[in-house]
Amino acid sequence: MALDAVAARTIRAGLLLPWANVAVETELSSLGLRHTVFHHARLVPASRTTAIDASFWHGLREASAQALDSLSHVPLDAVMLACTSAGFTEGPPLPGDVCTAFDALLQALTEAAVARVVLVTPYPAPVTEAEATAFAEAGIEVLAHASLGLADGYPEVTPDQVLALVEQLPQAAVEAAGAVVLSCTGWHTLPVVAELEHRFGKPVLSSNLAMALLAARFPAGVGS
Repeated sequence: MALDAVAARTIRAGLLLPWANVAVETELSSLGLRHTVFHHARLVPASRTTAIDASFWHGLREASAQALDSLSHVPLDAVMLACTSAGFTEGPPLPGDVCTAFDALLQALTEAAVARVVLVTPYPAPVTEAEATAFAEAGIEVLAHASLGLADGYPEVTPDQVLALVEQLPQAAVEAAGAVVLSCTGWHTLPVVAELEHRFGKPVLSSNLAMALLAARFPAGVGS
């Protein structure tokens, strides 16, 4: 899914990052958003865990207020919690106009008028199913989904593993979908997006691409 709406003025976006996430900075910097500057603050959950579970999601949300305070002297146009799963699971409310990577996915799909998708994640199956339910509740039908079943270690997932996972999706579901969604900010999916778009002839949207789109389109996006 191309970045087709880059702001004319410099946009300053705050990124609240899970403390072990190394994919977001790598992927966003490689997209070449000339008019967008990302200011990062890392979130350390009280449990000091990296595997996704309730304590991790709650910890990220609880740490967001302090991380946002660390950016209080930076004039920001938008603030995003760079975690997808924290956006469709329960936990303490986020401060102010902070949106999650899941919010960014919803925004991008809505703006592209995509109502049916296939979903690919590195998550455990129950988390993937929870995301599919959250999409459905937002009016986006998940025709099929596939997951690696991992609770941690997302940066180590290789492009070949991502491609192999996508191949597990039923062909009929892929053909009927308006887009392929590669959910999670923690794995490196940018290297396979162009190949998958060429293979399937339709948009492929990752969590990190969705955040870049949201930042580039601000103030038309969430938080305006």
